[in-house]
Amino acid sequence: MRQTRYEKGKEQLKQIDGAGGENVIRSLEDIAPDLGRYIIEFAFGDIYPRTGLTLLEKEMITITSLLTSGGCGPQLEVHINGALNVGISPEKIIETFIQCIPYVGFPRVLNAVFTAKKVFGERQIVPRVDS
Repeated sequence: MRQTRYEKGKEQLKQIDGAGGENVIRSLEDIAPDLGRYIIEFAFGDIYPRTGLTLLEKEMITITSLLTSGGCGPQLEVHINGALNVGISPEKIIETFIQCIPYVGFPRVLNAVFTAKKVFGERQIVPRVDS
């Protein structure tokens, strides 16, 4: 039996973002349940399952896009967790953010690094620091 977009999306959301993604969807139930359904069906049911990029590449693009957009702290937090969940190292997350400095500036990169620091702390991760 073929999965619906919603079923496929729920599966992808759980695999990538785990409890954080489910909490976002649940937080929308009493104010914008359709938005939660759109996130599940479109982003996770249609976009994430596409071939051509690995899940690691997709999450790296996602955290970079959220950083460059600015003002996306809560979403960045969820997707930093997602990046870790799919196997991106904390060091690679930080290097990805540092790579953005020339293009978006220090303030947005600092915000993203501090969001990562929070996530790493919650997960008791101590990244290796190289200079």
